[in-house]
Parts: sequence; C-alpha cells; structure tokens
Amino acid sequence: MCGAIGSAALLTTSGCDGISRSQHKQLIQRQEQLELQVQQLEQRLNRLPQRNAGTGQPAGPTGVVKSLTYRSGTSDDRLRIYWADGRVSDLPCTKEQNTLACG
Repeated sequence: MCGAIGSAALLTTSGCDGISRSQHKQLIQRQEQLELQVQQLEQRLNRLPQRNAGTGQPAGPTGVVKSLTYRSGTSDDRLRIYWADGRVSDLPCTKEQNTLACG
C-alpha cells in the first residue's frame, strides 16, 4: 500500500504505487459502508434512554410533571412521578433519622 498515509488520505489519493483502480474503488466503497454503519450506530445510541451521570441509572424524562404520589409504610416506599406525556417514574425512598430520601 502507500506506507504511513492514513486511510482517509489513502482513499482520496489516486497516485499510490501498488494500488489498482479496482482496489481503490473497493476501498472507497468500504469507507462508505463504514460511514453508514457509524451513522446507524449513532442513531441507535440516540434512541437509548439517557443515563444519570452520577449513578448510571436511567434518567427520568424531562418535561411537565402531571402529579406526584408518595407511598410509605410498605415494603416498597416510593415517590411516583406521573409525567404529562403519560410516562411514569418510580423513585425508591428511605428514611434515615428524620430525613426522607428518594431517588
């Protein structure tokens, strides 16, 4: 091939010794395939639920809150958030001394 020339430069140069026109065309086609795969992966990543940077847990939806409910005295104490778009988020709650912590 053309020594230490990077793949992008390799694909755009046509005067490299040892590369036929058909090999050059194949390299360009392969680069286009890889670019398409990267675009598809980026689209898939954008559809994944966002994660909370501090905990790694799924982040709650953003938007308008319709209502809140709090359940206590049960085995699954929680704060439930009802979002205006119809989604629901449950935040587990614990009580430590006189402080209630949910999230």
